[in-house]
Amino acid sequence: MPTPGPHTTRYGGNTSCVALRKDGGDEQLVILDAGTGVRPLGNLLMERSNGALEMDLLLSHTHWDHIQGLPFFAPLAVHGHVVRIWGSKQGNVELPVILQQQMHPVVFPVPLDELATDLTVEHVEPGRFQIDGFDVSAMRVRHPASTMAYRLVPKGGGTSLAYVPDNELGPGGDYGMPENWRAEFVEFLADVDVLIHDAMFAERDLDRFAGWGHSSPEEALAVAAEAKAKQLVMFHHRPEHDDDTVDRLLKNARAKGKKCGVDVVAASEGMEMKL
Repeated sequence: MPTPGPHTTRYGGNTSCVALRKDGGDEQLVILDAGTGVRPLGNLLMERSNGALEMDLLLSHTHWDHIQGLPFFAPLAVHGHVVRIWGSKQGNVELPVILQQQMHPVVFPVPLDELATDLTVEHVEPGRFQIDGFDVSAMRVRHPASTMAYRLVPKGGGTSLAYVPDNELGPGGDYGMPENWRAEFVEFLADVDVLIHDAMFAERDLDRFAGWGHSSPEEALAVAAEAKAKQLVMFHHRPEHDDDTVDRLLKNARAKGKKCGVDVVAASEGMEMKL
């Protein structure tokens, strides 16, 4: 759930959304997930737009907090923009069907098929594919539903970024993964420059929430160090955690990160990073 209010003013209350853009403008954009954070992003893009926008939207999965902002993404209502949505099937249900049902007339006034933008929806399987300006690798992670982690590298080389918003690194849950999944995951992340990873639960709460599909900052830091990631961005803050709680989790993770050579920051709304 989004958690706006006085207790989340510093880290923010919107649900998952990250945007990547190249220097020079918003004409080519990559968006990671479409939680409620995609609504203010869309408004900002429309304010700054001087022409047609072209965007690739990578969905990690279709749990509500990762798609609930999509119907309110302003560029979808404008002719001339191009939006390509990428994500996996959920069981036997194809991604276009999920998104159409989300905007069915009984719950939303504008159906997906009536949006003005040039919209396409593509399925993603584990492996490699290309989008405009980036080489992308996808890997299934340990979270209920078919959930993908993405690693992006600019075509021709450059700073790498991995986006893993929902992932249980601990032993809880049965996700049908192979025994060597963690080793494969570490290889997937190897030497990544920036790792955005699930750090939802405090360490003391992990036993109580085993099987929920989320990790702690300590677990995220451990896998970051194992993969030799340069920076860890704590992500997907628990709705019950206010700013002060995130501060405490960050302080502890930063202290441990210094010992293993990983810089740790906590994601906050509107935060910008130059890669």
